Amino acid sequence: MEENLKVWQDAKRIVVKVGSSLVTDEGRGVDRAAIDRWTKQISELQKLGKQVIWVSSGAVAEGVVRLGWSKRPKKMHELQAAAAVGQMGIIEAYEKSFEIYGIKTAQILLTHADLADRERYLNARQTLVTLLDLGVVPIINENDTVVTNEIKVGDNDTLGALVTNLVEADLLVILTDQLGLFTADPRSNADARLVQVGRAGDKKYEEMAGGAGSSIGKGGMLTKILAAKRAARSGASTIIASGRIEDVLVKLAHGESIGTLLYAESRPMSARSQWIADHLQLKGKCVIDEGAIHAVRAGKSLLPVGVKAVEGDFLRGEVVACVDKDGKEICRGLINYGSAEAKRIMGHHTDEILDELGYIEQRELIHQDNMVVASV
Repeated sequence: MEENLKVWQDAKRIVVKVGSSLVTDEGRGVDRAAIDRWTKQISELQKLGKQVIWVSSGAVAEGVVRLGWSKRPKKMHELQAAAAVGQMGIIEAYEKSFEIYGIKTAQILLTHADLADRERYLNARQTLVTLLDLGVVPIINENDTVVTNEIKVGDNDTLGALVTNLVEADLLVILTDQLGLFTADPRSNADARLVQVGRAGDKKYEEMAGGAGSSIGKGGMLTKILAAKRAARSGASTIIASGRIEDVLVKLAHGESIGTLLYAESRPMSARSQWIADHLQLKGKCVIDEGAIHAVRAGKSLLPVGVKAVEGDFLRGEVVACVDKDGKEICRGLINYGSAEAKRIMGHHTDEILDELGYIEQRELIHQDNMVVASV
């Protein structure tokens, strides 16, 4: 209980993510009673001085119900149509429920492109911070009406973590239809035990979590564990708890030990480093040799001479990954040359760049200040 209480006492800005099965009563349609219960709890959190961002799934599931379909479609254009129809019902329900407590809401639909582009990223951050300062509750979902598989975040657990980093929130709460993380699947293993407290990013929790989500949503426990790991980069702890527990948010806020708390242990990354690390899709990669691996892990820049191969099609200033010969990511960062130029100067010493290209932008392929090194 002490750990939970301290996390909540220290948290001023909180991101809460709620899953599709909770929002739509297992796919039967918008569960207005559940939404009413959550909005009441959020009003209580605001009275405690907390700023709350609400990340809500359920648009596609609600759209499926409104369109009279028997199951979630698989074709992209049908998913996008369902999202467009369902988002209307989700937002309407939230807006009417929050009005009871005199709380204004705002709809924010994000894509990975909004978070990958630096200018759009900063604009989204400023908008959200302004809304929070005005006492507005932003309701966020991925913009499923326009995204494709190539550019989507993929699930709202990940989106919740990205938003947590975006606004530098103190706490991410993931409400699900599970009680939390168990040491094994409690449905098939009688010895499974609830993990009450642990460190975000501990690989053993990734091994414990497995399997896909329900037929209504897309996430499983693994996406929640990975979301906690991602949120920890900005110093945010994560709580995974059942959204079906009465007054779960209020109880957590008063220090009750509910679900699984995964605390952030490492020092937070800078905002710029978080942005680089949070790129989910990268347009290219460089295969680097052992000397370059040792250099970047020692805090040095990546030089062209340490690059053995360049893959993909990217422009100067885009984020690319640097991998070893087996494909393991060593670091990622903002590259100083486009893919065509990078291929020409790879393996060359810096004093050969001018002879090869006829000009020199930077001596480094990726400068250490624009690089995030993966943990070993």
